[in-house]
Amino acid sequence: MRTRQQRYCATVLLLCLLFCAEAVKASAQNASSAVPPLSADLSIGVVEQILADHPTPASLGKWGYTQGLTLYAIERVYRRTHEERYLRYIRAWAELHVDKQGKIDKPIDALDDMLPGILMLALYEDTADVRYKLAAEAIRKRFETYPRTADGGLWHGAAIEHEHELWLDGMYMSMPFFVHYADAFGGSEQAHHEAARQLLLYAKHLNDPKTGLLFHAYDETGEPVWALPGSKHSSFFWGRSIGWYSVALVEVLETMPRKDPDRPELIALVRQLVAAFERYQDPATGLWYNVVDKAQTPGNWLETSASSMYIYTISKAVERGYVNPRYAGVACKAYRGIRMELSASSRGAISVANICAGTVVGDLDYYLKRPRKTNDIHGVGPFLLMNEQMRARPCTAH
Repeated sequence: MRTRQQRYCATVLLLCLLFCAEAVKASAQNASSAVPPLSADLSIGVVEQILADHPTPASLGKWGYTQGLTLYAIERVYRRTHEERYLRYIRAWAELHVDKQGKIDKPIDALDDMLPGILMLALYEDTADVRYKLAAEAIRKRFETYPRTADGGLWHGAAIEHEHELWLDGMYMSMPFFVHYADAFGGSEQAHHEAARQLLLYAKHLNDPKTGLLFHAYDETGEPVWALPGSKHSSFFWGRSIGWYSVALVEVLETMPRKDPDRPELIALVRQLVAAFERYQDPATGLWYNVVDKAQTPGNWLETSASSMYIYTISKAVERGYVNPRYAGVACKAYRGIRMELSASSRGAISVANICAGTVVGDLDYYLKRPRKTNDIHGVGPFLLMNEQMRARPCTAH
């Protein structure tokens, strides 16, 4: 009797286990099928999400660096796809802030205000509308009166905030526009010399040869609480600020004459940064931390806007022969990692997660506790520029 009961219980148990296994399998299949796959063209998916989040150009916001970069990145996608909706949206935003005489509705009081100049140049090339040329000309003229440190570095801000300060961010806000304007309208040799001077001067104050990274900011007065005595620079390696600087480097080099005497020093900085990016790359995901050198610090997190910029820099450096081709593997590993930060909607739009919110200079706790956002315009523009660069690379395969 006991043996028969044992066999019966064993049979019931086996049937239950089989039923549960099938239920778990079906649940997993249903969950998997419920997650829309990423579209083949990630750039289009991200642009569509930006337009869904900001359905009118006015909703994107005022004249500013995040708006300018986001729209410039969309314009790069427009040039490849010829999707007229994208160009109409970009032009509608620009016309909210630039009148027919090229007057911008905001004074150029900071390097941040100069970044939309690269969008003005692109729109002038796309449309031949003179308002964009005039707006770019006004930004270019502002450099002539813009305040500088005693040794010639462009202040991050020229009005109330950030006087006497050099921020890595400011190099991307200003220098790509500065050289692109000269490439289009004359004075390229002098412009590249000045851009190199700025990049090298910023590196003089912010470079850290020990890590190969750069500190976020410097103040010539030494007065801010974050300025270290003696060096007068800040203490931490904030990811996106280094990304701004590294992308500015490769963008300035892009059209710099090969015989320019400053070119070797700029390429040396690119090599230093690419080697540091490899050193501090997260081995599991391929991405980089918000505070780059503190992977083991509780509260630190992997951040996508900086990671996008590092991928762009590495890929461009490999493409142009500044660094060993083996670094393409570093970019590819990171590119695969950044795909894990993406998610698709049922209509095919793509969201980008874990973007650090707008950030000033602070202490370690401040950087670690910055909000982590999805589809923030501090990060979608860098992602698009990076993805357009990486589309032709072998690691774009799924």
